[in-house]
Amino acid sequence: MKVIILCGGKGLRMQGILEDVPKPLVRVQGKPLIWHIMNWYSKFGHQEFILPLGYKGEKIKEYFVNYNWKEYDFILDLQKNQYHLLKEPESWNIKFIDTGIETMTGARLKKLENHLQDDLFLVTYGDGLAHVDINELIKFHREKGKIATLTGIRKNSQYGLLQVENGIATEFKEKPLMDALINGGFFVFNKAIFSYLSDEDTCILEEEPLRNLIKNNELAVFEYDGFWIGVDTPKDLKDANENWDPNKG
Repeated sequence: MKVIILCGGKGLRMQGILEDVPKPLVRVQGKPLIWHIMNWYSKFGHQEFILPLGYKGEKIKEYFVNYNWKEYDFILDLQKNQYHLLKEPESWNIKFIDTGIETMTGARLKKLENHLQDDLFLVTYGDGLAHVDINELIKFHREKGKIATLTGIRKNSQYGLLQVENGIATEFKEKPLMDALINGGFFVFNKAIFSYLSDEDTCILEEEPLRNLIKNNELAVFEYDGFWIGVDTPKDLKDANENWDPNKG
């Protein structure tokens, strides 16, 4: 089953530490974010990836083109100008598709329609890490029989919340667990999703397409309460480096 990783955005809130790389290449525990995401999916047998590229997409191409000799020990035969890896690399098949610098998430996805043959495919963001059981997610999607499934996250608020009545504080909760679910990515889609998308650059998956899926009773939510982090700020990056466990699962 193919996995699409949305990785074309500019990561504006990470400016200052991104320097000359796109956010998916920011390092967590010595490896790029996108590597951790791909490694997680591969634990569940998904080795085929499609990367819709945009901002600094050439840097992502460059990383993977040079991946073997940069990431693995090897023996170099200078006379033959050949090298032999000392360890077998990952069995990943990666398709790189330029979807535009200013393109929004829905349009990036729409531009990949002709690259998908199977009815079912997986989509996630290039900046989110989680220990989501992909097998259980797919099973849930099939059981619900809807066009789309997203993973819903219950997340602690980063702020303390005040309860106020008549201008007087009645309760204060320090970083409480939010009752509402947020969109944590880790989607499963049927190809019928493409009828909800436009290839105009302004199409944002998380706006009209998701609202229309809800209106048509076609969006399932897989509730997940394990480790999840969206790496959106320097603080998130610090938290990911300290708390992400790539060996789980």
